[in-house]
Amino acid sequence: MADETNNGSITVKSDSFKPESKKSPENCVPILTLQGMLVFPYTLTPMVIDGEEKVKMIKKSTADNRLIAIFPEVPDEEEFASESVEFKAKTVIHKGKTITQIGVVARIVKMLNFPDGTIRVLVRGLKRIVYEKAYTTNQDIDCIIYKKFKSKADDSLESAAMLKNAINQFQKIISFSPNFPEELKVAILNLDDNVRLVDLIADTLNIDFIEKLSLLTQETIHERLQTLMILLNREVEVLHLGSEIQNQVHNALSKSQRDFFLREQLKTIQHELGEDNKSPDIIAIEKKLVNLDLPEQVSKTVQKELERLVVIPQASPEYHVAFSYIDWLVSVPWKIYSEDSLDVNEASKILEHDHYGLEDIKERILEFIAVLQIKNDRKAPILCFVGPPGVGKTSLGQSIARAMQRKFVRMSLGGVRDEAEIRGHRRTYVGALPGRIIQGLKRVGTANPVFMLDEIDKLGNDYRGDPSSALLEVLDPAQNKSFNDHYLEIDCDLSSALFIATANILDTIPPALRDRMEIIRLPGYTSFEKKQIAKKYLVPRQLKDNGLKIKQILFKMSAIDEIIDYYTREAGVRDLERTIGKVCRKITTEIVRNNIATGKRVVVDPKSVHKYLGSRKFILDEAEKYSDIGVATGMAWTSVGGTILPVETTMMPGKGSLKLTGSLGNVMKESAEAAFSFIRSHGSSLKIKPSIFENNDFHIHVPDGATPKDGPSAGITMTVSLVSLLTNRMVKPELSMTGEITLRGKVTAVGGIKEKVIAALRSGIKTIVMPAENKKDLEDIPVKIKSKLKFHFVKNAQEAFNVVFDKKAKK
Repeated sequence: MADETNNGSITVKSDSFKPESKKSPENCVPILTLQGMLVFPYTLTPMVIDGEEKVKMIKKSTADNRLIAIFPEVPDEEEFASESVEFKAKTVIHKGKTITQIGVVARIVKMLNFPDGTIRVLVRGLKRIVYEKAYTTNQDIDCIIYKKFKSKADDSLESAAMLKNAINQFQKIISFSPNFPEELKVAILNLDDNVRLVDLIADTLNIDFIEKLSLLTQETIHERLQTLMILLNREVEVLHLGSEIQNQVHNALSKSQRDFFLREQLKTIQHELGEDNKSPDIIAIEKKLVNLDLPEQVSKTVQKELERLVVIPQASPEYHVAFSYIDWLVSVPWKIYSEDSLDVNEASKILEHDHYGLEDIKERILEFIAVLQIKNDRKAPILCFVGPPGVGKTSLGQSIARAMQRKFVRMSLGGVRDEAEIRGHRRTYVGALPGRIIQGLKRVGTANPVFMLDEIDKLGNDYRGDPSSALLEVLDPAQNKSFNDHYLEIDCDLSSALFIATANILDTIPPALRDRMEIIRLPGYTSFEKKQIAKKYLVPRQLKDNGLKIKQILFKMSAIDEIIDYYTREAGVRDLERTIGKVCRKITTEIVRNNIATGKRVVVDPKSVHKYLGSRKFILDEAEKYSDIGVATGMAWTSVGGTILPVETTMMPGKGSLKLTGSLGNVMKESAEAAFSFIRSHGSSLKIKPSIFENNDFHIHVPDGATPKDGPSAGITMTVSLVSLLTNRMVKPELSMTGEITLRGKVTAVGGIKEKVIAALRSGIKTIVMPAENKKDLEDIPVKIKSKLKFHFVKNAQEAFNVVFDKKAKK
């Protein structure tokens, strides 16, 4: 019977039988099954035999004709580890064991008994045989009846070529492996039997059991040669690669040993000559350490790294990494502090000299200096200056440093996306450096500088990390006393540094970071403040930068007003300074070109400003001197200051709808709708007929339609404009108003009062109506401005109507 297994081999089930006669057939020999081992014909193989039945069989065979049949057991499919050879041999099942159908009859050459009951035998393979059936003798010896293995002779050119190539490849293997005896090489060259030659090479090769099993059981010499060629080529490649690796390792070891001996000889020579063999780098660091007062942890780390540095060759890349680390450790000002100037009066003079206005910030810095004078603990606040561009946030930080006599460090955070910019890189990276915080401390050489974090609202983040999260530790007074840089890996105390962040807006700063800072707002400058800044700072600086002397130029205040009102539109003074600089350059060119005498003074007035700068770039809003029905003047705040905002209202036949134009935002549209609803709901008290709303459409327009507008502060203005239209009454001329309107007619507080009031005065307004809740904001307005205006504070719309409408004038 025969079955086919999953791997393609044929399995024959054999039934053993016990003969009636005592004489065994000639082709009957005892069988020995081996697990994980096999014997090739014409080869000597030592084996260890254990088990009572097998030992009994070997002893019986040794006493008889010394012949045994050796059949290897076939492993399970899961144990087939070879990727080079596919096993397809026929198998049989003998007493529950799967063995190959092709085996080897062998002769026992020698047998030794051992005390543990096992025996050692040396067998020589004789020839291949084919399993026919099992046979058991009268002595219960496990035998088989076999038949001869028939193999056709193969004289093809392909087989001859493969045999010659196999011999060459095997000789290469012998040359790579010195363990093979020289006799083996001679025997290979002198064998004429191709079958015997293939078996000898297969037995000698260090290959897997399943690969040897394939070579034993393949029926034709051509198949065996093909398999042998695959295995030989693989072994040659493996041995060649292993030889290359060994040579590389040997060369590397040889170079290291050579360098070691040379260094030892160099040390001996230097010692004999009395020369110090220390590196100049190490000597320089040791000299620096003498005068340094380092924290205990830093000192221990430096000494440990110096001990490592001494034994590292200077040519090694590791030497430069270690030296750079030590150099950073001894360069950071761990305990070096600059002496603070704690004179509040002197600091106040410096701040006043450098900056006009900004009273809130100046007061906060003087408070900090006063606290330092009493406590003397070096703890500094974390400040954040928020304001539009050009108002002096960065220059104010420099003035603070000068007032306190501290070093100043500026770190621009705009566009920073890598967390390592703050915390540094790990030393495992090539070219690693500490973060910019530690670099700044090293640059100024003190642990308590004024550290300005410029443009903190423009931080970014990407796959490299979030710098704003890294700043949480830096800007937290409870944590920055133990700031840990990834490069130094030692805690650094930042609590003595005065951190000042600057930002244009707060919306883009993460809430957690914003919560750690004391926010101080810098509003845009008013026209009056710009005039004073130009007079005290900008004009003198631009005269100096353009090679002019104060005696040569007379800048009239009217000329500065002309530039501020009609040539610049900004919250700060950068564009103002550039424009003044342009005028100065024009004058310098005129002096050089016309060879004007040095003693002659050039006067700059509005007329000459027009001459140097050309026609006006902006139009200043001016209040109308004459009123009209349905028109009211409001006030608005923008990023570049305040302005007046006229509101126009008209009506036409329709069905009572409300139309809004003028690039209005959602909040402003809702204010208009609230005003319209309030007027309709209070029509009777305002003496407005309901039929007007049913038979007409209404249109509110805010001029300068190209400019986007939003906010609730025009609510009362739109309410007054609608009531003026519906009641046919005019608003008083040269009057403006601001305030949010509710559905109940209440007028609530709004922001930007200072900027709005200054803009109203500049535009010719004489009377201002504002919410009663905003009365407190008048404290921030200069007395000179308040004295030129009349203020009315209202709580509801009716109070506003009583003020704004001209009872005498009617259309």
